[in-house]
This record gives sequence, structure tokens and C-alpha cells, in this order.
Amino acid sequence: MDIEAARRTPPKVVILRVRRYDPEAKRVWWQEYKVETHRGMTVLDALLKVKEEQDHTLVLRYSCRMGLCGSCGMVINGTPRLACQAQISEVASEANPVITVEPLYNFPVIRDLVTDFTDFFNKHRSVKPYLIRKDKEEQENPKGQYDMSPDEYLQMYQYTNCIYCGLCYAACPVVAADPQFLGPQALMYAFRFINDVRDEGWAERFLIVDTEHGCHRCHFAASCSAVCPKAVDPAGAIQMLRSKLFKYRMGLYKRRVSKVIGPPPEKGERIPLPPEAETLPGVDLKKMEQEPVVIKLPEE
Repeated sequence: MDIEAARRTPPKVVILRVRRYDPEAKRVWWQEYKVETHRGMTVLDALLKVKEEQDHTLVLRYSCRMGLCGSCGMVINGTPRLACQAQISEVASEANPVITVEPLYNFPVIRDLVTDFTDFFNKHRSVKPYLIRKDKEEQENPKGQYDMSPDEYLQMYQYTNCIYCGLCYAACPVVAADPQFLGPQALMYAFRFINDVRDEGWAERFLIVDTEHGCHRCHFAASCSAVCPKAVDPAGAIQMLRSKLFKYRMGLYKRRVSKVIGPPPEKGERIPLPPEAETLPGVDLKKMEQEPVVIKLPEE
């Protein structure tokens, strides 16, 4: 988000130019709506205002309205973004009050701004986005916990922030040219688990990503990282995935696998309470609370 642009007062009226699609009629067209704005208004707010007051047939997907669920991804002025995070003052001005809104690129369109995520999630599932351990019994009936140092946790932490919004997939030029390409989100998740010391399934995942449509297909345009609303770096993850894959193919890949340690203590030491408040001699706190607060301003 452009903070300086978001602080500006938005134009009083904007024109939403929405790309619409009717699957029954197989018709695609552009439709414009005039919307009165207010400070702090987002593109999602404007679209919902249109749906409530002007056109009930407009279809869009949304949920949390606060950048957590990833449901409201769409292309705004040519850039994949979350509509709930795009301030009107950021994407429009008095000189150019037109805001172009389209469904996410590289996804089949169901209707209007709603896209089909089936292929996206199938590719996500294909990289086995879960912990794989040789000790199946411990996974099914855990008796302890896997050890992990703070540094090891930080190596994979940022990738856990993914909210599956699909913006990286929509921004990827390779997905546009090769629909079978696994895509930045799936490859990033493969790296996330390969880089997790609790996991032992790296050999299985290396076979999945070392294909014609796997990690070698990435051209490192870094468009995926540029549009991520959670500052995740899929492009960087793919480059590191390539490096680890090369070492694996050369027989040089080694990393620590965390061990099972004892369970966390059921009872720990109580956190000490804060010390009792102390007052100066002669100060009555109850009396002070009852007295009105008078603030004297300096005379000009």
C-alpha cells in the first residue's frame, strides 16, 4: 500500500469500470458505475456500495474485509490486489477518477469478478503441503514435540503467512504462458516444507518439483513477490528451492532432522504479580480520583 497516497483525500466521485462476464450468455462486457466516496473508502467498499445501491447482479467474492482471508483478490488498474486493502485515494484522483476492476488473471472466470481456484488448489495439494515423518506412530499419537531452534523457525516462518489469495498466481507471466506450471504459490510451499527441520519428505517433493513444469520453468520475473499482500517472497523461495534441488541431485544435500523431545510441562511456575503501587507520603489516591481534573492552558 502507498501510505502517502492513502493519506490523501479521495475524489468525491469515482467511476468503477468493471469487467463483467455472464456464463449463460457467454458474454463479456465492461460496465461503469459512478460512486460517491469518503475518506478511508476501499475498492471493496465501493463495489459493495454498487451492489447494494445500483446493481444487485454484480457478483464478487469477499469475507473478512481486513486483508486476512484473501477472498477479495482482483485486478485493480492492471495490478492483482486485495480489494479490501486498495484505498480509493491510492488508485484514483481528481485528474483520473476511473478505476478499472477485472477478475484475477490466469484463473477461469465463473461470473463477473469471481474466479475458479480448482487448479490453484490442486497444484498446492500436489506438493504435499504437510509434514511427512518416518515415525508415523508419533505423528498419529504424539507423545512429545519436535525440537526446532529459533533460527530454524525463522528460515521458514515468512512462508507460513500465505493466505492463498492467488495474487502471485495471477501476476505470474509463466503461468500465463504455461497453464501446467505449478506456479509460485505451490513451489513456495514445497520449499517451506523442504526447509522445515521437522519434515522428512524432501525426496518426494524434489521429484515433484524437478519436472518440465516445475521449479526450472520459473523465469524469475519476481512479479509474484511484488504483489504479495503479506510480504512473502515466492520468487526467492523458488531460487533457494533450485539450489537445494541441485545439491540433492549431486548427492550433497544434507540437513538436520528434528528429534522428538519430551512433552511441554503440564504445570509451570506462576508468573509473579506486579508489585503493589506505592504512593508518596501524604498523597490520598481515592481523594485525587474524586476531584475533577482541571488542565490550565498557558495564556497567550
